[in-house]
Amino acid sequence: MGLYDRDYTQADFDSPHHRTPQMRMLFPSLTPVVKWLLIINVAVFIPSYLSKPVGMFFYSLFAVDPESPFQIWRLITYQFLHDMYDFRHIFWNMLILYFFGTMLEKFWGGKKFLIFYLICGAAGGVLYPLLALAGVLDVTYLVGASGAIFGMLAAGAILFPRVKVLVAFIFPVPLSILAIILAVIIAMSLLAGDDNAGGEAAHLAGMAAGVVYVVTQNRRNKFKLKAQTDHYRRKMTAQRNLQADLDRILEKVHQSGIHSLTAREKKVLKQATEAEQRKNRY
Repeated sequence: MGLYDRDYTQADFDSPHHRTPQMRMLFPSLTPVVKWLLIINVAVFIPSYLSKPVGMFFYSLFAVDPESPFQIWRLITYQFLHDMYDFRHIFWNMLILYFFGTMLEKFWGGKKFLIFYLICGAAGGVLYPLLALAGVLDVTYLVGASGAIFGMLAAGAILFPRVKVLVAFIFPVPLSILAIILAVIIAMSLLAGDDNAGGEAAHLAGMAAGVVYVVTQNRRNKFKLKAQTDHYRRKMTAQRNLQADLDRILEKVHQSGIHSLTAREKKVLKQATEAEQRKNRY
């Protein structure tokens, strides 16, 4: 899979007024989070590929296992394991991570991209064991970053629908069209009981998580802003109330002396004094 990239490595990528840069083939520079994701995935795969007992040990502890539904860490760790018998599994996942992960990390920033990536992968890790425990799919280990990878494809299709992907390194297809085609193929494979139905379930769940994450972004931003605003208002109200209380206490000290204060008033005065000392210290 190749990519006609929209010059995302240039400074004008960040400009809201620059939406249609010249299309050209480009291998993007690695971004920090994508680089470490690639390193970790490869570092875990190599010993698994070279020694199958080591691979099975990793699977037993870190793969999604429907028979261990309460071991929540597996929803994250399984994303760094791959089929130890098939090099193509990790190769294609890491290739797509390289192209689309760098694109999304540059657009969102490292922290936001990493959260998104792990959420999409975890979504696949949730759906598969539910279907397996319900008897729809066979019970086995689930491994791979594909849930996160397909989540990236879905998010990219919404954010950058006109970016073109070279399917089989030959046919340029808009990312939005490719994502729809892949979703249909995955759904059909899952309904047909494909040999990799568990993986297809993870793919579909990852894509769904990617779509939900992007389309709800504005609503989540508004909710976050409202929460921050409400917190600031509560903080300012508390400070005003404290200052009014402190002014009254100081006036009482001035008129009647400190011995006239109640235990609560002394505590408020002490806290205000300590807060002022800390502020001056910094």
